[in-house]
Amino acid sequence: MIGLSSPTLDQLGFRLHEEDSVLIARQDIEPGTYSGLEITNTVPSGHKVATTAIAEGAAVRKYGQIIGFASRDIAAGEHVHTHNVAYQEFQREHAFGADVTTTEYVPEDQRATFQGFVRPDGRVGTRNYLAVLTSVNCSATAAKMIARRVEASGILDDYPNVDGICPLTHTLGCGHSGRGNEGFEVLRRALQGYAGHPNIAGLLVLGLGCEVNQVRALTEDLKLPDDMPVHAMTIQEFGGTKKTVAEGVRRIEEMLPIANSHQRQTVGADKLVLAMECGGSDAYSGITANPALGAAADLLIRHGGTAVFGETTEIYGAEHLLTRRAVSREVGEKLVNRIDWWEKHVQVDGSSINNNPSPGNKAGGLTTILEKSLGAAAKGGTTNLVDVLQYAEPITDRGLMFMDTPGYDPVNATGLIAGGAQLLCFTTGRGSAFGCKPAPSIKLATNTPLYERMTDDMDINCGVIADGERTVAQMGEQIFQHILRVASGEETKSEELGYGEEEFVPWHLSTVL
Repeated sequence: MIGLSSPTLDQLGFRLHEEDSVLIARQDIEPGTYSGLEITNTVPSGHKVATTAIAEGAAVRKYGQIIGFASRDIAAGEHVHTHNVAYQEFQREHAFGADVTTTEYVPEDQRATFQGFVRPDGRVGTRNYLAVLTSVNCSATAAKMIARRVEASGILDDYPNVDGICPLTHTLGCGHSGRGNEGFEVLRRALQGYAGHPNIAGLLVLGLGCEVNQVRALTEDLKLPDDMPVHAMTIQEFGGTKKTVAEGVRRIEEMLPIANSHQRQTVGADKLVLAMECGGSDAYSGITANPALGAAADLLIRHGGTAVFGETTEIYGAEHLLTRRAVSREVGEKLVNRIDWWEKHVQVDGSSINNNPSPGNKAGGLTTILEKSLGAAAKGGTTNLVDVLQYAEPITDRGLMFMDTPGYDPVNATGLIAGGAQLLCFTTGRGSAFGCKPAPSIKLATNTPLYERMTDDMDINCGVIADGERTVAQMGEQIFQHILRVASGEETKSEELGYGEEEFVPWHLSTVL
């Protein structure tokens, strides 16, 4: 409880913008009068309290932006949340390119470096895996058997440059239409992106044999380097599971010396593609971890690198801030078109984009999708928006990218990694447990209590910003340096725990037949 010695507003909570009608509680605030503001009911930490009276129907503002509208009269000092704030659509000015700036790049001879695996075709990995990629769910169990048998044999001890065997299994690949079907093409892009991922040194593609997503057609479509070892096989072809697993193990062992020949060497940070994700968000996400990650992304881009984020349903209502930074009207309109697609998409099942904030998000102080999106968009930093990509589309430019993905964490991360991101930073306020092989996942806690409670899962505590110990810029520099160390081989907490195999979840858009 905050003491009764008339604390200032800065002690009471965060006021993020001079136009805001709310402030965010730094800690639980009990009823009482503070600096002339009468708090009428308990306001939990991270939640909002009105600093002025807000009439029914009037906009509620946070970050200087609209986060919702008062569903009834709200008195100054009242807790502001789902019981008195409602989501409704409103007109947003996209102002394409209005805030485009000139990026100040670090001189090439002063740019940061890391130790990466340089592939013969110039791609650079942060990890060195052999992968077993399945064409269909029916081959998933056999793929896991192959990986586990190789790991249990102890043979990997003889190949210290190999990070492991990564089975990439999923629930799709059949029961839907083939080529030309939107869902099928999305699945193919995701599988192709992982097959050619720079963190993978060799590939075994495994199918059942009778599925829609045929192994032969899938491998023919792969655009892989000529010197990358690739094997393809089906369970039906090899006479069942036992024979398939034995042959799969043999082929993996055949690729191990080739993968082990790749060694880390010094490369520039311009070779890095950073994926950015937020999950299990709370009110501190948009105040600490997300802005700090945005600052780290700005640094990476200034060093010539690339940062990409997605979750279209979680920048909804904040997209006008990104279109203002679009390098062209075409890029800005690509984002608006994806927003329009989602508005129609959710109507099919009678849903609403505002259904997105989860119970945990709301318990953490987030009231509407508009509020959640404004915090999530902070991951995008301040540099120009260079392009807007389809799900799992290859990332070919440098700078800040946006990819159209759902907000569901594993589906979003799968798309970003399929696009070519070699590592991911994941911000969380409630405490997400996540990994995403073959890319390492760096977990950023938004608040100190979470970091202390889940220290085995969290890599960095961004809560020190709220605690007044670090600025956003200082935290951004710390995250950037941590990214370079992880890219050079330092293990993340999720890697230590063994996360990452179950989180390969391509976006399911097809009708199941």
